[in-house]
Amino acid sequence: MNYRHAFHAGNFADVVKHIVLVRILSYLQEKPSAFRVIDSHAGAGLYDLTGSEATRGGEWLTGIARVRQARFSDRAAPLLVPYLDIVRAFNPPSELRAYPGSPLIARALLRPQDRLVACEVAEPPRRQLIDALRRDAQARVVDLDGWMALTAFVPPKERRGLVLIDPPFEQADEFERLAAQFARAHAKWPTGIYMLWYPVKNRRVTDGLARQVAAVSDAAGGAGKCLRLEFSVAPVEDGGGLTSAGLLIVNPPWTLAGEMRTILPELQKPLGLGGAARFRLETAKP
Repeated sequence: MNYRHAFHAGNFADVVKHIVLVRILSYLQEKPSAFRVIDSHAGAGLYDLTGSEATRGGEWLTGIARVRQARFSDRAAPLLVPYLDIVRAFNPPSELRAYPGSPLIARALLRPQDRLVACEVAEPPRRQLIDALRRDAQARVVDLDGWMALTAFVPPKERRGLVLIDPPFEQADEFERLAAQFARAHAKWPTGIYMLWYPVKNRRVTDGLARQVAAVSDAAGGAGKCLRLEFSVAPVEDGGGLTSAGLLIVNPPWTLAGEMRTILPELQKPLGLGGAARFRLETAKP
């Protein structure tokens, strides 16, 4: 498949991915020492929900638009407020016209001592990202292939942080490249937090990716330190649109699994299409 950020901005997969991103970075903020975020396939940074790309599929209407209007429990709401506040900050009061991508969400959570490296080679997204982060001393946009960046920028000098790997899945071998490049980066920085996004289209392929990533983590002494999260808004159909997506989080914060067990059940109703959505949350095993 070809997953271009602009066409899917604010959809269910973005919502789940960015909620997890915010929870991880909120955890990293709890210690005073600096951290770094490395976004390997950063995209444009900010997406116009009224533009031709976003309106073509209108996926944000059943994603962020529904979540912004949903009511959440007293347990889930505080965990979601930081994410929803960031989205709100990029929009006029009571309106939803734009959606921030992962680099701008990460940037919103950086303290003065923290840094962001955002990699993007495609044009015009790279120019748009540069404009969004222009003259920002804490955020650097790099014209470097994301796969190369994974080994070029780890370990960061801060020795704490997150690597987000969110490729467009344009090539047939993208799952293999994802597993291989993660393994190379992890070998250089085994203590970093890694967050790998993937579309769920073929169960055999996604199960294989999870096993490979878990095996790398286990071999480095991180047995059980690979959290697998998948969220489906409808059954997966051959040739159909994206209805299920997943995340593999290596070295997750100890708080993350519990937080997601609180949040995910409450996302099922607003994000589900034609019925209840489903989620999967478990420790990935080799």
